[in-house]
Amino acid sequence: MEKEKLRMKEYKKYEIIKELVDHKGNKNRASLQLGITVRQVNRLIKIYKEKGKSSFVHGNRGHIPTKALDKSISEDIILLYNNKYYDFNFCHFREFLKKEENITVSYKFIYTVLNNSGILSPRARRKTKKEFKKKQLLKGNQFENKTDSEIETIVNHEVALENSHPRKEKPKNFGELIEMDGSIHNWFGQSKSCLHLAVDRATNTIVGGYFDSQETLNGYYHLLNNILIDYGIPYKFLTDNRTVFNYMSLNPDKRTSEKDVLTQFGYACKQLGIALETTSVPEAKGLIERDNGTFQGRLVQEFRLYNIYTIEKANKYLNEVFIPNFNKRFASNYENFPTVFESSPSSDKINYTLAILTERTIDNGNAIKFKNKYYQPYENERIKCFVSKTKCLVIESFNHDLFVTIDDQIFELKELIRNAKYSVEFEEVPIIKERKKYIPPMSHPFKLKSFQTQMRKSHNEYKYA
Repeated sequence: MEKEKLRMKEYKKYEIIKELVDHKGNKNRASLQLGITVRQVNRLIKIYKEKGKSSFVHGNRGHIPTKALDKSISEDIILLYNNKYYDFNFCHFREFLKKEENITVSYKFIYTVLNNSGILSPRARRKTKKEFKKKQLLKGNQFENKTDSEIETIVNHEVALENSHPRKEKPKNFGELIEMDGSIHNWFGQSKSCLHLAVDRATNTIVGGYFDSQETLNGYYHLLNNILIDYGIPYKFLTDNRTVFNYMSLNPDKRTSEKDVLTQFGYACKQLGIALETTSVPEAKGLIERDNGTFQGRLVQEFRLYNIYTIEKANKYLNEVFIPNFNKRFASNYENFPTVFESSPSSDKINYTLAILTERTIDNGNAIKFKNKYYQPYENERIKCFVSKTKCLVIESFNHDLFVTIDDQIFELKELIRNAKYSVEFEEVPIIKERKKYIPPMSHPFKLKSFQTQMRKSHNEYKYA
């Protein structure tokens, strides 16, 4: 006959009743020890005399509950999570099990099944991760001889790779990787402003800086302009997941070129041949984060010392005085490193590449509304007329000149003011000779179709860290 295995509480009850029967002890004392009545003690004595030790094993031991789920459901849940829903948190996973797979189970059941199979929720907290890892270590045979304190030390000291940021080698070449970031701080005056900063990872050289009221596309365009003029075209930018670099409206029907600003800075980088990588982890671009802190600890004091309280004076002092001194003090001499910067583009190319492109439609009055003003297309000082609802692409260059692309042709845009400046009937109209504006060639990627194609595929081409 197989020997009965009792659990701790069952074994305690068995020992007390056995002692009571063998030595005819005090039933009142036994009832106090077990926390039951004397009547219950008499019942246990009777059962023990009839069945012996096995009478103390619970009757439901080994029986499958009537409401228990089939084991195959647990296997299906594990299989679905590993192959299809591997990045879902458990609550989200439960919703989709019911919605897509027609499996209705409780959150606790999912949590238990996945945890027992060695799967932890991606949204688990640090404390939960440590406890989970401790349980996993205890299951392994290699830790069976270790004490609890030794296992606790291993759990607390070892960090998962996805939660750690190990030191990496710096790039070999100057211009191989440029880290960019914006630091909003009370740099000068009473209100906060944003310092757009760029640093070369290989040499720690600050390659550009620009102040603006907020972290904007305009600020990063000026920063890129400074880099292109002073150093040339770098190989890659590493930035954070700001809307300037990585944004798409959640509603596809409401996506516009004004709001989908990724197509502006990203489109400019594509034309210049600059790779763009974004990350949401600050430690991935620790150099620029540390430089922001150093600037906050030095630049603010110098602004106060020299009474600099405007953006114009701040940008002049930053680029002419502070950054050269900073590079001399903290950066390596970039001339001693091989460079991958390509030669600087012409001023015209920079002007028309760092442009803001916006889709518009010509109205019934042959006008285009842009920034709450109306404009009309001109060619050689003559107005050009188009059919109503004609699609076009407004080009605002870096120096704020306005052009429009219609049917693969570029035209100048002139503002249509509400009232005429002069009256032919009542005053002499002065003769004003306007300088002929340079119209960029269509060899530049200003075609509407090219822009729309890039907008559709831009998010699939970017690399996210």
